[in-house]
Amino acid sequence: MGKILALAGIGLVAVALTGTALANHSWGGYHWSRTTNPLALNVGDNVSSGWDASLNTAIGDWDQSGVLALTGVGGGTSGSTCSPTSGRIEVCNAAYGNTGWLGVAQIWVKRGHITQATTKVNDTYFNSAPYNTAAWRQLVMCQEIGHDFGLDHQDENFENPNLGTCMDYTNDPSTNQHPNAHDYDQLVSIYAHLDGSGGGKPCNPRSPNCQAGVCNAPPFSQASRANGDVYVDALPGGGHRVTRVFWGPLG
Repeated sequence: MGKILALAGIGLVAVALTGTALANHSWGGYHWSRTTNPLALNVGDNVSSGWDASLNTAIGDWDQSGVLALTGVGGGTSGSTCSPTSGRIEVCNAAYGNTGWLGVAQIWVKRGHITQATTKVNDTYFNSAPYNTAAWRQLVMCQEIGHDFGLDHQDENFENPNLGTCMDYTNDPSTNQHPNAHDYDQLVSIYAHLDGSGGGKPCNPRSPNCQAGVCNAPPFSQASRANGDVYVDALPGGGHRVTRVFWGPLG
């Protein structure tokens, strides 16, 4: 029996190593600090009834990862302000205006660790065609929450065939509404280690290599297609707020 268990263990390790070797879409090394796995996170529901199904599906999808333990809870803010809450993710919807973006994910980072996060989806676009569909809602909700864990996109070409993951840009969300195995592999890679109390490396905004260069990105107040999709705001008490923007491909 002992030999069988040992061989099974070797097989599990081999599968894990094979999977994580394929993972290559971490977002700048950002991750939540934790001393045990899985990472337990509350996800605050600040969305209207029209978004509840999308949010609940996204929470259920990402909770299938072996390194995440997600719980949907009552919201701690309003959709219009979408203020963060320490130690959790707040998800909001509102008509944020003709900004050009369908959704944004924002993470607050100190010494490389995410301390709080928000996801916003913009009803200014989702209230009308072509985005007022369940498929578009699910794609954007799933992707923005994925960023809040430290995931980047698998692909940023809107025109090529879908990869079957919400972390893929597309003009056709029909098959890109949920995570795929590659996303779960990347999460295993990101959260393969446990964190002590010391935190990660400090983020120096003057360094061109800081967190994959995003510290040199413009502040979110300058969000535009011309300025890309990553924005960084230095915070008065130290650390940074990093914003990832999902620009509407059809707008």
